[in-house]
Amino acid sequence: MRPVLLSPVAWLALALLAPLPSVHAQAQGQAQAPIPMLMSTTHPAPVAEKRPHTVKSPHGDRVDEYFWLRDDDPKAKRADVMAYLQAENAHTEAVLAPLAGLQRQLLGEMRSRIVQNDSSVPVYAHGWWTWQAYEPGAEHPRLMRQRGSPEQPDPKAPQQLMLDLPARAAGQAFYQLGAWAISPDGRLLAFTEDTSGRRIHTLRVRNLVTGELLPDAVPGVLESVVWAADSRTLYYVRQDPVLLQSGPVYRHRLGQPAASDTLVYDEPDKTLFTEISASASRRYLLLRLSGGDITETRALRLDRDGAKPQMVLARRPKIRHAVDHHEGRWVIRTNEGAVNFRLVSAPEGAPEARRSWRTLVAGREQATIEDFVLLPGGVAIQERVEADPRVRIIRQGQSQALAAGPGISMSLGPRPDPQAAHLRYSQQSMVQPLSTYDRHIASGQVLLRKTREVPGYDAAPYATERLWAASRDGKRIPVTLVWRRDRARNDGTAPLLVYGYGSYGYSLSASFSANRLSLLDRGFVFALAHVRGGADLGEAWFEDGRMMNKRNSFNDFVDATDALLAAGWGAKNKVFAAGGSAGGLLMGAVANEAGARYRGMLLAVPFVDVVTTMLDETIPLTVNEYTQWGNPADKAAYDYMLSYSPYDNLRAQPYPAMYVSTGLWDSQVQYFEPAKYVARLRARKTDNQPLLLDTDLSSGHGGASGRFAALERQAREYAFLIDLAGLAAAPPATGR
Repeated sequence: MRPVLLSPVAWLALALLAPLPSVHAQAQGQAQAPIPMLMSTTHPAPVAEKRPHTVKSPHGDRVDEYFWLRDDDPKAKRADVMAYLQAENAHTEAVLAPLAGLQRQLLGEMRSRIVQNDSSVPVYAHGWWTWQAYEPGAEHPRLMRQRGSPEQPDPKAPQQLMLDLPARAAGQAFYQLGAWAISPDGRLLAFTEDTSGRRIHTLRVRNLVTGELLPDAVPGVLESVVWAADSRTLYYVRQDPVLLQSGPVYRHRLGQPAASDTLVYDEPDKTLFTEISASASRRYLLLRLSGGDITETRALRLDRDGAKPQMVLARRPKIRHAVDHHEGRWVIRTNEGAVNFRLVSAPEGAPEARRSWRTLVAGREQATIEDFVLLPGGVAIQERVEADPRVRIIRQGQSQALAAGPGISMSLGPRPDPQAAHLRYSQQSMVQPLSTYDRHIASGQVLLRKTREVPGYDAAPYATERLWAASRDGKRIPVTLVWRRDRARNDGTAPLLVYGYGSYGYSLSASFSANRLSLLDRGFVFALAHVRGGADLGEAWFEDGRMMNKRNSFNDFVDATDALLAAGWGAKNKVFAAGGSAGGLLMGAVANEAGARYRGMLLAVPFVDVVTTMLDETIPLTVNEYTQWGNPADKAAYDYMLSYSPYDNLRAQPYPAMYVSTGLWDSQVQYFEPAKYVARLRARKTDNQPLLLDTDLSSGHGGASGRFAALERQAREYAFLIDLAGLAAAPPATGR
């Protein structure tokens, strides 16, 4: 989704979109002397040509003068489009040129915190322990495995290279491994890879005994791949060539041409996503059809040749669920009869018979069940309480919550084999790097497998705190802070960066970022605003920030910012904001309505052209997301979206300095949304603050691939913020 990390505008009378009086008055009261900047503000910016285009709608036509920047060609864009994007990139480079030294310094800091020969914690599945290992300097890892028991790897068994990703990525401007799966007999590896950045994958198979790459290649698929029990048959989702995000499920037999693959299921309702996975028992292929308000699960036997999907749980309006199978039973997470979800078990032969459901975990108002994994004779759940995810184990009639606290995030780890001896989970906070634990299921003994090593990092100088901000309508907004004690304090002098998302029910968890240290060491306070639209405080928090309640997300972000300033956590002329994808929508709306509060903003792959995108059913994600934003065929929904759509509500007023980034091949928020946004904003804004568009010409929604390449843009963004804060020449703190 337009998540994160992450859908789918029209001109409205300015009176309808004028800032609230309190917002305007407060913003005027916060005006202060400008902070000196090193970056260039005099380099002439590109001026996009205006070519009026009429955007049709059943509720009135609108004129989009920059619609021409859209080009849907999946292989190359028109010369005039590329000329504009390249001119914007050149402008960005010129404006940031005085900060080249700072960028190099930041990049060096970020790289120095990465362990060159790092590796992931091995995971057990069906006789093998698998992990990813990096060679020094490598952008991508190598996939490895070693034989072992459910308890531990066999130290006498050799380590085997399964897939050399650096070799696969060699010569590619972009490379991303999608998913991979080892065949039941352990001899073959199926994997999907994307070399465009557009989530267009190719399915391939490698013989792990001989090392050869089989001639089987299925292009145009989504990430997931599942083996049948015979180790000769694969299931995959063929990508819709237009909508990209979903498509029909097919069966492929090794050695057969992809053109002869068998259609297994094709969902006629294109507002639903189609996903596949293997059940924990490995007995079933689970076929999940989902939308914002509905789910259906079908399953087919993986041990039966030519099996057809059978219904597990049929779709019902407003009912969402997740299903898994093990030990002859179905386990179901559902919001049926429980707003924040409950967990039930059902007999294998009659999963839809509600009368036979047995409650494993009842629904609760104070906790939301987010995920679960099946254990021998029990289940582990990930639940969210007061904005923090925690882990609970329910087994043999006992329920035990693992130790946690405010601002500490716990999450369930991978468990591809329910016979594994341990339950994998992790824990982190804004100041504690990720730690991975294994809890022995039989004995309860907890082993710390690994704490992420961050060279040179000492947690002692850093602090984190959970605050609660009052919203204008009486809600309590969670805000998670992190800062360095010897460089920042709540005395109203620190630069403050507030990050938000607030869509799809995705919650923001307090997590550690080694890159963020470069801001904290220069005196920044960083805040996560857990605004409505996420499910940080349960499903009601999500519902109160979507569809016709979407403005609550924007108001919460502004109110959280005001509360932080009132408490002294930032200087009024050094407040910054950041968000990406749907969080970019948040930034765009806030910039229109309360932009005077912020010195600068980062908008990453921002969804800013809401109405025009949602009117076009050929754009990926549009029809899938009517339940998130509304269907513009409905006039009330159309008018509401139009009232906040960032692109449509740009007007003649000052705006914060902005750094807007996108990827040319983004399939989730098309590049032309941020490109049009910058073009129109530059033509209408009345200030001389920097407005930068940075287009990665070889990547998609997630940016550059590789662990080092992605740091280049991060260093540019941080240099942009640090300079705006007047700290470009200030050295970072080191040590205690």
